[in-house]
Amino acid sequence: MTAYEPINVPQVAKLRVSDFLLLHDAGAFEQYSKAELIEGEIWVMNAAYSAHARIQAELVFQLRLALQVAGIEATIYTAGSVEMSDDSLPEPDIIVGKFRPNGIIQLADALVLIEVADSTLKIDLGRKAKLYARFGVPEYWVADVAGKRIVRMSQPDAAKGYQKSEDFAFGGTIECATLPGVIADLSGV
Repeated sequence: MTAYEPINVPQVAKLRVSDFLLLHDAGAFEQYSKAELIEGEIWVMNAAYSAHARIQAELVFQLRLALQVAGIEATIYTAGSVEMSDDSLPEPDIIVGKFRPNGIIQLADALVLIEVADSTLKIDLGRKAKLYARFGVPEYWVADVAGKRIVRMSQPDAAKGYQKSEDFAFGGTIECATLPGVIADLSGV
């Protein structure tokens, strides 16, 4: 016979992606503009404000042009979910990836992930950068709204995080580290 004893110390109950999707499909996150699962924890955010939305839209436009000029066939997704693992389903602001006709974007299809950070800079440069590097996302950008820059990270190492990090000021250009010839104009950002 198995004896059950009460838990006297509070513990965090972690969710799996399948649990998160059930909650999502049941409408549990309808009051939020964005919900994502990071290492088993649900993160929700309210609507993005104008600076965030404008920068996101401009980056999408400029990346689309840059991909065309470079002759690289890739799809740009906005606020799509990327399945990293059984307990992580983040929703980056922009995903440059391989085309997937339906379903959740798979990790292997993600080429560049981009977060626009107005109130989430610490998380985006910290916990999310570590998560993305741990799962081998080749390139990760953080558009720092207040700092008027993009931090471009590449060379992921599962244990040490991204090995290369460079800043690009709004108003200049940024070249993808992992997609040759993809140079985005940041003059409108």
